[in-house]
Amino acid sequence: MSATGPVLFVDDEEPLRIAAQQTLELADLDCLCFDRAAAALTEIGPDFPGILVSDIRMPGMDGTELLRAALRKDPEFPVILVTGHGDLELAVAMMREGAYDFIEKPYAPERLVDAVRRALTMRRLTIENRQLRSQVAPFIGAREGLRGFSPEMERVRKQINAVAASDADVLIVGETGTGKGLAAQALHAASARSDKPFVAINCAALPADMIESELFGHEPGAFVGATRARAGKFEHARRGAVFLDEIDSLPLALQAKLLHAVETRSINRLGSHDPIDLDVRFVAASKSDLEAAAAKGTFRSDLLYRLNVVTVRMPSLAARREDIPMLFLTFVRQMADRYGQPVPQVPGAVLDAIASRDWLGNARELRNAAERYVLGLHEGEEHPSQEMASLAERVAAHERALIAASLAANGGRLKDTYEALGISRKALYEKMQRYGLDRDSFVEPDT
Repeated sequence: MSATGPVLFVDDEEPLRIAAQQTLELADLDCLCFDRAAAALTEIGPDFPGILVSDIRMPGMDGTELLRAALRKDPEFPVILVTGHGDLELAVAMMREGAYDFIEKPYAPERLVDAVRRALTMRRLTIENRQLRSQVAPFIGAREGLRGFSPEMERVRKQINAVAASDADVLIVGETGTGKGLAAQALHAASARSDKPFVAINCAALPADMIESELFGHEPGAFVGATRARAGKFEHARRGAVFLDEIDSLPLALQAKLLHAVETRSINRLGSHDPIDLDVRFVAASKSDLEAAAAKGTFRSDLLYRLNVVTVRMPSLAARREDIPMLFLTFVRQMADRYGQPVPQVPGAVLDAIASRDWLGNARELRNAAERYVLGLHEGEEHPSQEMASLAERVAAHERALIAASLAANGGRLKDTYEALGISRKALYEKMQRYGLDRDSFVEPDT
């Protein structure tokens, strides 16, 4: 069997099977011939590396039924149909149903070999992509949630992937809307605990009179109204991760109890002296400077040093302005899906204005703007331009943003990108190299 996999050739006429097998083997392609569709179907599956070539008109299961059955086993499986002149309309209809190609009888040997080679190449790429996705599955969270091709976001992704393999506690700091929650989820998704609970706790939203019970749980009679035992959120996260968002809002008294839980990996429910062991990873997030808060006495320094074994700093949009066009287009697609509307076109001039604007609310504010754009409520919005050091820098930044936006809009497909931009392939490559753009950063994870 060749590295590209065998060709399954199905035809009820023996001379045609013999001729096809000779043609393909002369082209160094392996071929397995069948006189019935059902026999070939047993070979097909998601991991089968070859393709299928089938006549349409056959007794029993014909080529159209074989096509549908093969695609039920693997929707991306390449099927080439062989048709007579009178079946051209049917063949075109089958292309709409998922056939890779069709060949009209009588066909030249070169036509068969060319179609088969193209289909085998597609099959090889499909299987390679599936294998790659399975190998990087733990890291998809970081790729999917933490979008951006800027050096700042690449640093964040590398840091998260590096620390994910350990069980070290992590502190994530950044302005509101910079994606601290996404970073925490990506960290958990890339860790060995990914199949265990991820319990997110917004410390600022917990009711002051119930916060201790919410975190640590309670026993019956621990307070008025506590009629039965209740496990807290920390217990629910056992063998998984606890994400403490806005940890700077925790009262000092609760900070002391949290410090004990982090140090000992154990808790006591309210009303109980029996410790409960915890096997959890703590991930905390704060929008404020905890070192400054510790210096002021509003945050315990010993808790800070326990939590920030590793500190991940999330950059603001102003610090990664080149990511803004791609993020905006991503949010536009998401909002269009949410409202069941077609994805609107976003002109380059609009993307340039959006990229030059200071988004104080970061990605959260940008998402809101994308939602207004999809709903047609963006008319009259101001997009003040950022002054740059020189005209050359401003032109370069504009060109980089437009190329990045086009790459994002076309899912990293280079041919579609340079055609959309109206430049040559060589020019696109040179500009991508000049601006440090990598097409892999723009390819959707499910492609």
